[in-house]
Amino acid sequence: MYKSLKRLADILASAIALLILSPLLIPVIIALLLTGEGEVFYFQKRIGLNNQPFSIWKFATMLKNSANIGSGTITLRNDPRVTPVGKYLRKSKINELPQIINVLKGDMSIVGPRPLDDKGFQSYSEAVQAVVYNAKPGITGIGSIVFRDEEKLISASDLPPREFYRLHIAPYKGALELWYQEHFSFYTDLMIILLTAWVIVFPNSDIVYKVFSDLPERPEVLV
Repeated sequence: MYKSLKRLADILASAIALLILSPLLIPVIIALLLTGEGEVFYFQKRIGLNNQPFSIWKFATMLKNSANIGSGTITLRNDPRVTPVGKYLRKSKINELPQIINVLKGDMSIVGPRPLDDKGFQSYSEAVQAVVYNAKPGITGIGSIVFRDEEKLISASDLPPREFYRLHIAPYKGALELWYQEHFSFYTDLMIILLTAWVIVFPNSDIVYKVFSDLPERPEVLV
């Protein structure tokens, strides 16, 4: 029942958001056309509902061939592949807003597990892979809140980026997404939306662990 209501809410919310945010989105599109390599949108294959692939929409923030340069699909802090405009868009999370189109199309929801590329998905254990996308992937989610500055964690490690992600980030992110599956409800989604807004304004806040006191314990290496 809630899944049907959630889809209706996603359609209404995404349509209203596109209308309200158009005064912001149009200047961003113009800025991207005039800077960097002139690319406005970036499309990438991600894993979605029932482990089926789809193309995610984002504002282009990196060089065109960035996936084949440096750390590949993992972005580091102060990554030289990120354009000047892209750096601001990523920090403010404005680069994620085109995913509203994915929500309107039905590929994604406002709240859900973050859709990973194939390499990121394969970093999950088989147990997590089997259930993590029983819910539609979301623009935001519990993993997005906890790992809001994933680039900083990866950049601070002495391990290669992909290895650090596989050993430390993926297991905990998987545990968080399993927690979401077990707590799937209107209340959980509403609080995740409110917490997303909160951590954008207060990025160093750990209030998520107070609101959801039963979240899996965060490993020491990720503190």
